[in-house]
Amino acid sequence: MDELKNLEALGLVLPSPAYIAGAILFGIVGYVSFRRGRKTSRPALTWIGVALMAYPYAVPQTWLLWAVGAAFSCWVYAKWN
Repeated sequence: MDELKNLEALGLVLPSPAYIAGAILFGIVGYVSFRRGRKTSRPALTWIGVALMAYPYAVPQTWLLWAVGAAFSCWVYAKWN
């Protein structure tokens, strides 16, 4: 338990369950979008998929993860057809 307190003192904290669930969900949506974009030769859909899979590594707040993920997912929905 002391190690966890030492890490928290350095500014490192574990992500919340909501953050982990969002990262997994948007990663799956990104992977499906990436595969569909590659299969249908649509670069916009492919790159949106890459962005959905990669952006959780750059976003530290849970609310921002869900907001950006929802925006990217709406963009995927618009480009799907």
